Amino acid sequence: MDALLAQSRPLQEIIVIDNGSRDGTGAMLAARYPQVTALSLPQNVGAAGGWAAGLSYAALEKRHDWVWNFDDDSVPGPGALESLLTGAGNHANDPKVGMLVPVPVHKETGKAFPPVLWRDGFVIPGAEMIRQPVWFADLAVASGCLVRREAVEAIGLPRSDFFMDVFDFEYCLRLRSRGYKIAVVTQCEFSHELGETRTFRLGRLSYNWPEHASWREYYISRNLTYLVGELYPTRRARFALARRLLRHGMLVLLFSGNKRECVKRMFQGWLDGRRGRLGIRFLPGSKSR
Repeated sequence: MDALLAQSRPLQEIIVIDNGSRDGTGAMLAARYPQVTALSLPQNVGAAGGWAAGLSYAALEKRHDWVWNFDDDSVPGPGALESLLTGAGNHANDPKVGMLVPVPVHKETGKAFPPVLWRDGFVIPGAEMIRQPVWFADLAVASGCLVRREAVEAIGLPRSDFFMDVFDFEYCLRLRSRGYKIAVVTQCEFSHELGETRTFRLGRLSYNWPEHASWREYYISRNLTYLVGELYPTRRARFALARRLLRHGMLVLLFSGNKRECVKRMFQGWLDGRRGRLGIRFLPGSKSR
């Protein structure tokens, strides 16, 4: 909240989605940040449902021209919004640019995680491309992105049935399929935590491992499998999915502190993704539903 209130380009409205919390968040917001709009949901509908609720209110009900989206683990610098808009230049006025995206950086390691391309699979952009002041991607994380209202009106809201993870990739691909562009503004960076990241060394190589709970591994595996199998069922995309899941499974076995449970949930996610079984199955700290 303090980071948003300190922006050099003031925000017209700050909206907090209280996603079914039971820890006094609503009372804290009312006491410390009375200028903030708080929308309290009756239950936890996940990051996907929270984003859908926020976009519905901000873009469709309040009709803000642009909606800046943040997870609870992202913190923008005081000039982030101004940098995002000025760095985009004329692209911000192009009606076919549906999203302006900064570059997320993990604060502790300094590692940047630029958006990626989609060519029936995940493609990391080359060094020459990501050095450009503005370049165009296909997939970006929701946190930090600035979404145009007209794009939301055209393609609808994020899929709440994804609950957690990959819902932003699905939304980006939906944007791209309707002819919208996703502009990445290289000069705009912001701090974004990617799980409980730890650094491991294998010989001369070092690897930053973002530790996820087993229930999150379920949703990552399930939603990726559904995304490819139901929406982009090409041979190339399926091969890219299999390679990505196998690679991630190997890294879980190498680095995860809860290997057995995480691999089990990954397998369950893969099965449910193939069957098209979406919705809320696992909540943090709960058993399956």
